[in-house]
Amino acid sequence: MDNTRGSIAMVLAMAAFSLEDMFIKAASSTVPVGEILILFGLGGTLAFVVLTLKRGETILSRAILSPAILTRVVCEIAGRFGFTLAIALTPLSSASAILQAAPLVVVAGAAVFFGERVGWSRWVAILIGFVGVLMIIRPGLESFEPASLFAVLGMLGFAGRDLATRAAPAELSNMQLGVYGFFILIPTGLVMLTFSGGVVLPNFNSSLQIVAATLFGVVAYYLLTVAMRSGQVSVVTPFRYTRLVFALLLGAIVFSERPDAITLLGSVIIVGSGVYTLLRNRRGFAVKASKAAA
Repeated sequence: MDNTRGSIAMVLAMAAFSLEDMFIKAASSTVPVGEILILFGLGGTLAFVVLTLKRGETILSRAILSPAILTRVVCEIAGRFGFTLAIALTPLSSASAILQAAPLVVVAGAAVFFGERVGWSRWVAILIGFVGVLMIIRPGLESFEPASLFAVLGMLGFAGRDLATRAAPAELSNMQLGVYGFFILIPTGLVMLTFSGGVVLPNFNSSLQIVAATLFGVVAYYLLTVAMRSGQVSVVTPFRYTRLVFALLLGAIVFSERPDAITLLGSVIIVGSGVYTLLRNRRGFAVKASKAAA
């Protein structure tokens, strides 16, 4: 039952994240990306402050000065900066496809930084997944779009954030981490504005889009927390890849995107490599559990 609840929550979280991306991309046509990050950060910070206080937790904690949290902040900045620019400047479908490589980077990072054992088959799957990323980016070819590198930066940033979250002090709740994660977007947006020009007054449509992006972002983060705490990680995590399905649908319906065959094939390779890696991880846990029971 917990796995079912967690899986459903994960699918809904990915749908909400995709809607958040869609509204940010729509708003970026009239509002500078830096300003969007500021407003998005303000709204998300306020929402998670309320949720944190409702749980009887403090907003500020000395634990935020730990190396893991400071690393998480840097990775959050890189992830949000890169991915927001990617969805603003490139097709939503291709940016979302590249983002799906993040779990592969997390597995590789867990082996390097936490000493987790990763067998040769999973290393091969990780390398094949990166081949899928290269198929989408296509460096050196005429179809290469430099802005797609922002999606790679975003993917690496989010993967680093996930790894740093794992090392975060146990006394910090997910709600508190949400406060810090959204708050750091405010100074990040301010820095971006210094390079992209001044603030503009959003029109009615842009204002609604930014509000909608913030609401869906908060809901998505909450549902993601529910998903990761409800079922087995190895069962729930593969449903992260439904985000690509939602992104492809929204890209086609809202932005009239038509990914070419190579982009679609690269997407399939990334998702296939990620699912295989997670399933192998699940099998490894099952073997360990059976040996322990014996």
